[in-house]
Amino acid sequence: QVQLVESGGGLVQAGGSLRLSCAASGSIFTINSMGWYRQAPGKQRELVAVVTSGGRTNYLESVKGRFTISRDNAKNTVYLQMNSLNVEDTAVYYCNAGGYKGSPYNRFDSWGQGTQVTVSS
Repeated sequence: QVQLVESGGGLVQAGGSLRLSCAASGSIFTINSMGWYRQAPGKQRELVAVVTSGGRTNYLESVKGRFTISRDNAKNTVYLQMNSLNVEDTAVYYCNAGGYKGSPYNRFDSWGQGTQVTVSS
């Protein structure tokens, strides 16, 4: 089993910044993609940003230019630097990782427990 532990959420004023971290542990053979999703009250979960093992990134249109996703493959950790936050960014942010555990034949797709990000006006 692969576990994901998130940290870095909190309360920030509009225009401020936060940095989220997510560390994966367990019987990891390789991690292909790592990403961040978010879910606001009454809304569906949406992909915020994703990064592949090769460093390719993809972002939700509304966060482009404000958020930056990065990963440290040696530490199996993914980060989300969030700048110029606005109230619409308020949500629970979830880390996600997909790859193989134990061997190149056992796929995994794991989620973190979620971390609250609240942006006040």
